[in-house]
Amino acid sequence: MTILLPGPDGAPHPYEPRTEPAPLAPAGGPPVSRTVYSAAHVVADPFVDTTPDGPAAVDWEATLAFRRHLWSHGLGVAEAMDTAQRGMGLDWAGAAELIRRSAAEAKAVGGTIACGVGTDRLTGPVTGVDEVRAAYEEQLELVEGVGSRAIVMASRALAAVARTPDDYRELYGRLLRQASEPVILHWLGPMFDPALEGYWGSADLDEATETFLSIIAAHPDKVDGIKISLLDARREVELRRRLPNGVRCYTGDDFNYPELIAGDEQGFSHALLGIFDPLGPLAAQAVRVLDTGDTEGFRKLLDPTVELSRHLFEAPTRFYKTGVVFLAWLAGHQEHFTMVGGLQSARSLPHLVRAYRLADGLGLFPDPAPAEERMRRLLAVHGFDGGPR
Repeated sequence: MTILLPGPDGAPHPYEPRTEPAPLAPAGGPPVSRTVYSAAHVVADPFVDTTPDGPAAVDWEATLAFRRHLWSHGLGVAEAMDTAQRGMGLDWAGAAELIRRSAAEAKAVGGTIACGVGTDRLTGPVTGVDEVRAAYEEQLELVEGVGSRAIVMASRALAAVARTPDDYRELYGRLLRQASEPVILHWLGPMFDPALEGYWGSADLDEATETFLSIIAAHPDKVDGIKISLLDARREVELRRRLPNGVRCYTGDDFNYPELIAGDEQGFSHALLGIFDPLGPLAAQAVRVLDTGDTEGFRKLLDPTVELSRHLFEAPTRFYKTGVVFLAWLAGHQEHFTMVGGLQSARSLPHLVRAYRLADGLGLFPDPAPAEERMRRLLAVHGFDGGPR
């Protein structure tokens, strides 16, 4: 059946969705050649009376069900990260509850989990680096207390008050010495969060890289790995080649992940990616193919997904969460397209239409008929009836 979709010009264009369900990627255990985390989104509760700047209303059962879906395919869950709208609708109280619930669920089903440690309880003016450190310590204590690996996230508050690279070295050094288990350090670039411009003490990425590497070199036994989200494949490869033995590189590059995970003669990246939220089963299947040594087969599965990922993560990149939740709705993982903080409004209808077409073309919807019907409903809400405009 043909569906009329608005094109970039606003005019209706016919599109033929898939008519048969795509072959389902099989459930399975964790990949063995790569460690793979999906940064997972939260499902809002649309029936709670709240406001965009009020506390997040979360549908906990739907949120945890999505995590069980990821675990069933052998993926780890990276919890309470920016994909979960940390700092963009989900405050620290909501993130703390999410961490507690997800960690308990992971323990119950045997799933792998790592949780974000940040400083987002600091919502007003910050007096200095010590205040930032105390906020980090509070969250580290919670995350380790529930039995999760910690992902030390970049801090807006630290970026605001740090004056030199030594401020970063001292704070991260003290935090790493306190960690009971090796942590994942996260370098999130300003394309994901403009408030992180100049992180590690310099807007010059070469200088910032040296500071980052010096922190890792001083504490290699306390760093499981680093997550790099700079959307720069060359820089990631150069950085991972300089890591101490035993410290992993987790790609957070949603533009270039197939080549970075496949690797080269000098190494490869593991994965901690927001795009693996909508791609979960397909991504797990691809990495299991890679486990057999079949790099070509891995690339054949994953390369076609890059166009969708680049679309979802196009500038302003921080609004990629809208497309991720939109696809979860179309795929039947939740019953509505509502987001905490009202972020469902952050992308235009033409953007969502193209996301639908690309995802349908990849066979991401377990059943394309309900996805098509939901797309029609969204068009109707926007006043699009398929007629001339």
